[in-house]
Order: sequence, then structure tokens, then C-alpha cells
Amino acid sequence: MDTFLFALLLVLALSLGGRDQWLVAQWSGALGRSMPLLVLGMSCAGLSAALMAWLGEGFAALLPPRAAQMLVAFALAVAGFELVWPVKHKPPPREPTRSLGAIVIVLLARQVGDAARFGVFALAAWAHLPATAALGGAIGGAGAMAIGWSLGAKKLARWPLLLLRRSLAAGLLVAALLIGLDARFGASG
Repeated sequence: MDTFLFALLLVLALSLGGRDQWLVAQWSGALGRSMPLLVLGMSCAGLSAALMAWLGEGFAALLPPRAAQMLVAFALAVAGFELVWPVKHKPPPREPTRSLGAIVIVLLARQVGDAARFGVFALAAWAHLPATAALGGAIGGAGAMAIGWSLGAKKLARWPLLLLRRSLAAGLLVAALLIGLDARFGASG
């Protein structure tokens, strides 16, 4: 249960102001808050969380405990660096790229490599509970998609997302450093 709740909160927080949330917010304005866009955004959040949880647990199962702990540290460091990377806000293109299939492909591609899904990867690797990490990550990601969809790009731009993302990045990088140092120099277990 702890992994589920932590994944839910972590993904929701790390997704705020993310590329996928901005994309859904921009398309929400362009398409008039269409319900299929919301459903597809939430579905993509679930698929990407499930994939990253499965990969995290699978890689960790192949490694000795200290190496798996170092894998968690690397995943958190990658998530921290992704949060620092600037998010560019380009207006959505005109036709013919407004197809929902194209939006799904772009959303999945953006989500699989974002900080929130690397958080799911790290949690699944750490706890060896991919199902709970995936479920929590899916719900947290779906919540972030719903926020972007309901607010739209103009209202979302009013939030202090850059400060939030930089603060979360600092926390993830410190956590990655501490976990990595513990993996390297901690007591053998």
C-alpha cells in the first residue's frame, strides 16, 4: 500500500508542468475539452506507468541488491535532470496532425521518458512491487492529465510550475545522491 500511495503522489507532483500535461492542456484548448482527449491522456498515463514499473522491477530482479539500489539512484537522478530540462510551449499544429492516434503516440513517447515515469521505475525497482507502483503511477498520471485538460494552457501557465519543478528536481537529486552513497558505502545486507 505504501508503494501505491507514494507512486500516486510522486507521479502527480512530478507530472505538474510536464511536457505531457502541457500537450494535453494545449490540445484541450484547441479541441474544446473533448472527452476522447481526456480518456486517451489518462489511458496513456496508465500504459506508460505500467511499462516503466514492469521495466523497473525486471531490471532490479536481474541485479544484486546493491546494484539494484544503485539503479534506483540512477533512475531518480535521471528524473531530477529531466525536471530541470526546460519545457517549451509551442502551440498545437494545424490539421492533419490533430488525429487522436497521433496524439496518443506523442503522449506515450513523452511519458515514457519523463521524470514521473522514471519515478515509477525507481519505486518498482526499490519495492519489487510493480503492480502497486504501476497502479499508483497510473492514477497520479491520470490526475495530472485531468488537471491539464480541465485548466487548459492559459490557466496552467499561471501556476508557479517552474519553481515547483526545480524544487522537486533538487529533492530527487539529493535522494539519488543519498541512495547511491548508501549503495556504495552502506552496510552490506
